[in-house]
Amino acid sequence: MDKLLRLILPVIVVALGYLGYTSLSGKEEKEIPRRPPPLMIEAEAELLKRSDYRVILQSQGIVQPHNQTALTPRVSGRVIDISPNFESGSFFKMGDTLLELDSSDFIAAQSSAEARLARAEAALAQEEARAKQALLDWQDLGYTSPPTDLVLRKPQLKEANADVKAAKADLSDATRELERTKVLAPYAGRVKERLVGLGQSIGPGTTIGEIFSTDFAEVRLSLSARELTHVKLPNNPDDPPVPVKLADALTEESAQSWDGFIVRTEGTLDEKSRKLFVIARVDDPFGLHKKIDAPLRIGQPVRATLDGSLIKQVFVIPRKTLRRPNEILLINPEDSTLLRQKIVPIWSDEENLVVTDDLKEGWYLVTNRLAAAPNGAKVKIIEPEEEGSKATSKDETKPAA
Repeated sequence: MDKLLRLILPVIVVALGYLGYTSLSGKEEKEIPRRPPPLMIEAEAELLKRSDYRVILQSQGIVQPHNQTALTPRVSGRVIDISPNFESGSFFKMGDTLLELDSSDFIAAQSSAEARLARAEAALAQEEARAKQALLDWQDLGYTSPPTDLVLRKPQLKEANADVKAAKADLSDATRELERTKVLAPYAGRVKERLVGLGQSIGPGTTIGEIFSTDFAEVRLSLSARELTHVKLPNNPDDPPVPVKLADALTEESAQSWDGFIVRTEGTLDEKSRKLFVIARVDDPFGLHKKIDAPLRIGQPVRATLDGSLIKQVFVIPRKTLRRPNEILLINPEDSTLLRQKIVPIWSDEENLVVTDDLKEGWYLVTNRLAAAPNGAKVKIIEPEEEGSKATSKDETKPAA
């Protein structure tokens, strides 16, 4: 009996172990959770459609005067008077007297030249009288042959005429030197800096101040080769100017702006940047002849904006919708699935990219950021949140399933 139990007992243990294992494994199978169905992604989107796009070109530069002059006198002398218009920042008109030198020596020189002219004219009158008398004497003596030049005193007359001309030239020089004791404004402008004072002795090589014209100001702007294809610049004097809007570059959002025109190009590309420089002109920058909100000062940095060509029937993609360089997210309206799409823009600026190919009208462009956006994921279009309100479903524009 004991021998029989020893043979049966291992079999019973194995059977009980097998029954326990099968019961436990069946229980574990029932507790394995099922994978939940994939969640639908919510995204803000806008409908893709073609439209015309105006290219806006932007540049920047520094305001420069059309004429800027280092003013110097043409004669030497001591400064005896300075005009109030010849102070730093003062305006002046063409022909205004800015500075005056002591003219005593020049007045004396003019008087001496006048005296020399009077003596020369008297000598000429005497020679003309002698020439007439010589002709009468020749005729009274009964000579039948014509008188010679020496008889008629033509050499003496020629010398006397030359003396008169020289004396007139000396007087003209003396008068001109006297006039140069007054330094006159060569154009209407403004004083940048005055460099001399009363009582100072100056000469023709002395710089007495810096002045610039105020009739119009110029701004040198650069355009790249890509930008040149979208604007028609004036290359000849008869070409129409191109309007340009200038704004103050010292402030981010300045309300000050000035209207100008691109009037010419420099004609050669810059060797380093390979850009073309164009010249924009602003008439009456200080508002001397017309009312303006603020003057356009010399040396002021400005931002320039001008209208370029009109590109027709293109897709305009906001730059903020890019996920990676030149990659966007699209929604297929047929099955509401997500698609990553590479784009090749024909034009781009700080805000937009312009695309002609690779996109379809009627598809949707995702405009918000998505944490996870795999290709083929189901998408539900929602309205963008406004004033902290929760986004709502965009049923009226929801693509058909």
